[in-house]
Amino acid sequence: MTAAGHRTAAISLAVKRVLVLESRLPIAPEQLSDSEPLSGDLLRINSLGFIGMLIRLEDELEVTLPDDLFIGHTFHTVADLIDVVARGTGAGP
Repeated sequence: MTAAGHRTAAISLAVKRVLVLESRLPIAPEQLSDSEPLSGDLLRINSLGFIGMLIRLEDELEVTLPDDLFIGHTFHTVADLIDVVARGTGAGP
């Protein structure tokens, strides 16, 4: 795996860890599918939750993410969130 691939995998795991914590789920982050809806039967992420997640993700990834990272983006799935965080860290397209 390339360095970029390792970074993307680390971002994916960090996002999933934060989502599991935010939703207070008794599952391992690795069990969370990329296609899982952010607001569905399993996850219940709201707009206020995104602010707390931004701070947790910065701590997890040891980066400073742009304050407006989530503004103007629509998130439906775990993968949507992973993509935006990856771009915010410079690891995404």
